Amino acid sequence: MSNEGAAHHDSGSITTNHKTGKSLKAKVLCRVFSEDYERVKSNIFDPRGQTVQRWNRIFFMACLVSMFVDPLFFLVPSIDGNNMCLEDASALKISLTIIRSVVDAFYTAQIFVRFKTAYVAPSSRVFGRGELVIDSKKITLRYLSRGFWIDFFAAIPLPQLLIWVILPNFGGSTMARRKNRILFIIFFQYLPRFCLLFPLRSEIINASGGLTETAWAGATFNFMLFMLASHIAGACWYLLAIDRQEFCWRSVCDQEKPQCRYDFLDCHHVQDPGRDTWYNMANLTSLCDPNNANTPVQWGIYYNFETESIGSCKFFSKYFFCFWWGLNNLSDVCQNLVPATYIGEELFLIVVATIGLVLLALLIGNMLRYIQFTTIRLEKWRIKRIGTEQWMHHRHLPPELRQSIRTYDQYKWVTTRGVDEGALLRGLPKDLRREINRHICFDLVRRVPLFNQMDERTLDAICERLKPVLCTQDMFLVCQGDPVRDMFFIIRGHLESWTTNGGGTGFNLCRLGPSDFCGEELLTWALDLRPNIILPSSTRTVKAVKEVEAFSLAAEDLKFVAAQFRSLHSRELRHKFRFYSHQWRTWAACFIQSAWRRHKKLKEETKSREPKAGLAGSNGNLKPLRSFWEVYATELIESTRRDENDQAGSASNAVNTVQKPVDLDFSVDY
Repeated sequence: MSNEGAAHHDSGSITTNHKTGKSLKAKVLCRVFSEDYERVKSNIFDPRGQTVQRWNRIFFMACLVSMFVDPLFFLVPSIDGNNMCLEDASALKISLTIIRSVVDAFYTAQIFVRFKTAYVAPSSRVFGRGELVIDSKKITLRYLSRGFWIDFFAAIPLPQLLIWVILPNFGGSTMARRKNRILFIIFFQYLPRFCLLFPLRSEIINASGGLTETAWAGATFNFMLFMLASHIAGACWYLLAIDRQEFCWRSVCDQEKPQCRYDFLDCHHVQDPGRDTWYNMANLTSLCDPNNANTPVQWGIYYNFETESIGSCKFFSKYFFCFWWGLNNLSDVCQNLVPATYIGEELFLIVVATIGLVLLALLIGNMLRYIQFTTIRLEKWRIKRIGTEQWMHHRHLPPELRQSIRTYDQYKWVTTRGVDEGALLRGLPKDLRREINRHICFDLVRRVPLFNQMDERTLDAICERLKPVLCTQDMFLVCQGDPVRDMFFIIRGHLESWTTNGGGTGFNLCRLGPSDFCGEELLTWALDLRPNIILPSSTRTVKAVKEVEAFSLAAEDLKFVAAQFRSLHSRELRHKFRFYSHQWRTWAACFIQSAWRRHKKLKEETKSREPKAGLAGSNGNLKPLRSFWEVYATELIESTRRDENDQAGSASNAVNTVQKPVDLDFSVDY
């Protein structure tokens, strides 16, 4: 019995554990972090994924199209000017039905997407982005309790049903009653669709981290709302004008009963018996003329509708006239309109004026915000310049120095547009800073012959520590005898570099251009593995000819790169450094000149001793003299062998191979 109980207990434990495992697995699969969403094989969309974001943008554009299409249904009623009756524009009605049906398909698809889109669990928003709920049942229940019914009502094709199904079955109804239903039902669905725009726009902005919420985007959105309000106001004005036209005809018809019936005002009853007799007897054109003092109605804000015969015009003519009416009166807040003594007309003008005032204020506010956004850096720069001018005046700086400061400030603004690149990069993660520096500097550093054969790791380390430098005309980068704190790599512009002979006049002038570098004494100092805090002194003076853009590499950064990457200690780099360095070229030229002078002096001394040499030559004891190039080649080979032996001896002696040679004193007569 004990064994059976134990077995029963074990089986129960296994069952319990199995159920617990299932519940745990279900619990785990109900929620998932956004970063781990790709690992879960599910047909649920990630609300922060690219698919949902792309769909939101497409659906937002469809909503805007819907906002502009629905008011066009108010332009379907038109006037037959020949028979003085009301009719529907069949071609316009068919076109609007097709466009509206296509837009409705997007609203239907939005419902499907919402049923398949995960949501962030409210309890997981304590820290981080939260967990995504991917359980279909929970998503469905949440959507049904939140926004499903609004989306469902917005997706119903009400205008199509109204025009093609409902209104044709109202027998005996007048056109005025039909227009009122159209106006009411379309606006009844139009308002929810309009309200869906704002949360959808906020969702698009939040998904992109707020980067799209710029001043120009806000100004454009408010401008679009202003145009949409003008479009709606013009369409409503047209429909109300049609109603006022029919009201005038009905008033005339009331005066001529029983010969007149309201059905005669519909173009479907033009062929009815008695209609021609009544029309010939009635004077609808003259009695419903706004300029006629005996007209039975007050035309008020619809005066232009009757005088310009807008109701009988073609679609584009009456649409643009109605749009102009809405835009004009929203812009001036209905200041030029005088309403008739009808409550409906007065309320309509109050609504139009109020909406125009609000939208105009929003539009102007966002336009000002956009203008301030585009000029804020310029204003900061102007304030900074004013402060600089006041400081220079307070310190009594000379005019030449003031002009140099102004020139540098102007050139820096033209180059950077007031953006502090250093502060911008410091606020980014290290990996992004490395990628940005690589994008900006890598190709430029490759152009420098000293670095074009280095591996990418070394170049990345150099690019990460490069800093942009701007130099104006006649600015000194370094002076002879001063400590060299930076090594400069020229990107644009030209520099003049020279040295002095004992502190006197300029000597050995050369020009540095793009892809050249200066401050190479710092490389020799950086390659010295021994700790040395004393910076090398510059052997040359470097000055900008015109505006120069360059990158600088500080002494500490160059020392760090040289310590971390042994490729900088290679023999190939040292030889390349000597070849492209203007200082080494100068030193080489000086030594060649010195050797040439020694050669000439020895040659002159030899000529002066030729008589003596001739006497001694007869005895066969004088060795033949070697040429200058043989002597120079021999010394060069011996120098190279000494460099190789020194490099094999110790690493510290490798630095000595790129040290500056001893300066020659050309004032001494050899």
